[in-house]
Amino acid sequence: MEPGNDTQISEFLLLGFSEGTEPQPLIFGFFLSMYMITVFGNLLIILAVGSDSHLHTPMYFFLANLSFADICFTSTTIPKMPWNIWTQSQVITYAGCITQMYFFTLFAVLDIFLLSVMAYDRFVAICHPLHYTVIMNPQLCGMLVLVSWIMSILNSLLQSLMMLRLSFCTHFQIPRFFCELNEMVQLACSDTFLNKVVMYFAAVLLGCGAFVGILYSYSKIVSCIHGISSAQGKYKAFSTCASHLSVVSLFYCTILGVYLSSAATQSSHSNAVASVMYTVVTPMLNPFIYSLRNRDIKRALKRMVLGLEKCP
Repeated sequence: MEPGNDTQISEFLLLGFSEGTEPQPLIFGFFLSMYMITVFGNLLIILAVGSDSHLHTPMYFFLANLSFADICFTSTTIPKMPWNIWTQSQVITYAGCITQMYFFTLFAVLDIFLLSVMAYDRFVAICHPLHYTVIMNPQLCGMLVLVSWIMSILNSLLQSLMMLRLSFCTHFQIPRFFCELNEMVQLACSDTFLNKVVMYFAAVLLGCGAFVGILYSYSKIVSCIHGISSAQGKYKAFSTCASHLSVVSLFYCTILGVYLSSAATQSSHSNAVASVMYTVVTPMLNPFIYSLRNRDIKRALKRMVLGLEKCP
């Protein structure tokens, strides 16, 4: 195929861990077990928030949405890897790759937006506690989540439509276990300048913009906590945002580590291992971080378990 030809190849190969020395059955069990833990853990958070009236607050409303986004995020990438091992095939169709890339981008950006919204919620709760219920009213909470969804969908749709204009020649091996936007752009043999402009502009506007918002919220939170006189008051104020701060740190540090490692090495195996951190490990750990450090979630889970035990 010559560059500029509009003919598209029909399939790609997901290299994933094929270049490594790890036994494939071990990778199969690893991915399948981590996926089940991720879905089960985040589903428990959603059920706990939905079933306990004590958790019908803005913070837990955003947490339930984050858990739902994490389930969808992992479901777009992880199941394909065990399936490829089971069928002994690395093939993914062109349409399947574009679809996977669309939903992966959508839920990755949605995660970023929800984390920034949760940071704003903690800012209002700590810096304006007397006006918290007035500011974080149900209408505003619903609007923040709706806007997050709309922005994520529009960005993902734009990136996918931009991808459809590209042509691919003979380089159809993707050095990850899923179809990722940046990798797809690099594989194209047609002019990718416009794609890269849109991709980097969206990354700066959405990703960096949300991160700046999180940093601003926490700078105000730290300032407010510093103004509290008692040590107990400082600890209580900080404990309300400790879980969210842990999740934000984990999410952004793993993404930064992935792309720094990708820039430092061209090994597809190393890149695949690095990408596991934010696509698999981070969504799996989020429920543990929130449940282990949050007494309200623990109580809600206990009530839910006791309620199930009482059912005939």
